[in-house]
Amino acid sequence: MNTYHINKGIGRTVEFKGLKAQYLFIFAGGLLGLLVLVMILYMAGVNTYMCLAIGGLTSSTLIWQTFSLNRKYGEHGLMKLGAKKKHPQYIISRKSIFRYIDINSKKATA
Repeated sequence: MNTYHINKGIGRTVEFKGLKAQYLFIFAGGLLGLLVLVMILYMAGVNTYMCLAIGGLTSSTLIWQTFSLNRKYGEHGLMKLGAKKKHPQYIISRKSIFRYIDINSKKATA
């Protein structure tokens, strides 16, 4: 029987077959969702071969996309990508320059 090592040490991220961190959860959640979808299609009366084809194509696409995201962005890449989208491109300061000058001149005269 095969033995799969999931965690390789204390303080390290979870890794399974090369998938790290959040990609592992995306992979597992996606496959679970596809299983439920195929079950609903089968119970709705869709042809068995059509259900198998839809399940096979969507699961292979999910596997391919998950591993490509893992390879492209790495362990913390999706979090960095999300943070970069929320970060403002530039900061607008609406105070005039003279307001800063007046504050400094009042301290000098007092």
